[in-house]
Amino acid sequence: MLRVAFVGPLSSSFADRVRAHLTMPCDFIHTDEKNARNVLPDVDVLVTLVFTSEMGAAARRLRLIQVPGAGVDRIDRAAMPPGASLAKVHGHETGIAEYVLGAMIALSRDFDRVHTGLRAGRWDSQWAPGVPPPPVWPELAGRTLGILGYGGIGQAVARRARAFEMRVCAIRRDVGRSAEDDLAFLGGLQSLPDVLRRADYLAITLPLTPETQGLIGPAQLALMKPTAILVNVARAQIVDEDALYAALAERRIAAAALDVWYRYPSAPGPLLAAGRPFHELPNVLMTPHVSGWTDGMLEARASLIAENIRRTARGEHPENMVPVAT
Repeated sequence: MLRVAFVGPLSSSFADRVRAHLTMPCDFIHTDEKNARNVLPDVDVLVTLVFTSEMGAAARRLRLIQVPGAGVDRIDRAAMPPGASLAKVHGHETGIAEYVLGAMIALSRDFDRVHTGLRAGRWDSQWAPGVPPPPVWPELAGRTLGILGYGGIGQAVARRARAFEMRVCAIRRDVGRSAEDDLAFLGGLQSLPDVLRRADYLAITLPLTPETQGLIGPAQLALMKPTAILVNVARAQIVDEDALYAALAERRIAAAALDVWYRYPSAPGPLLAAGRPFHELPNVLMTPHVSGWTDGMLEARASLIAENIRRTARGEHPENMVPVAT
């Protein structure tokens, strides 16, 4: 019988859905990162966001490390035992794309301020007598959306942006794979300055790699329009924390929606999500890494994890296999 271990609460949240997709017998166990190495000697499949050298030393029969998400930046590939595969899952493209468009609208129209005002009886609108009407809101139609990372998520964002009659400029590593798409511009990383200058909205959907860490720093933010809105649904570390805070605090860019952060909780209780006080800025929409947390994502990921468990049992390569160090 295949033994499958789920490490941490996020991984464990998929267990019941995964089991519902399986007809083969499996032994499911649940653990946390601290105790994972104690169960690893007898585990065939590890569902986890993290894999360390200590875990690798304990993995005697491990055949698959299944990440229950798209990011593998916490997996020490050099620590994986010989013969083990690494796989990731997607299924979050629709939810994240909807979040990006929703955040763009919410920030453009200043929903939080006008919502709070009207609940207090303040009419921040053209209907308030005796005061000048407020500035008009920008429409998405005719504006330019820059997408950094034109993979599955970026493409899902672009499809929805085009439905709003936006111009889409995108950056991706392999330009040839999307040359036929209906884009106003498509280029490699060398074209980043041009996209930053053109963008009224900037969606960051890149994976975190040595090449993309700190990709957006003071010089890059200085290229953006003062009216631009940034939405980061990728990894916080792609954008320099100090530079982003300064640009927002000094209104050198208009606003940002941030769903990914520089700090994450490791224990119960409150935790500020960054070293800089983004929570004090009125032009920041803060959400706790939930943009892809939808019913469709949960079902799609559970189905794929179950399929990779079946493939492991049959001695086959998993879907969405990630290259590992040799």
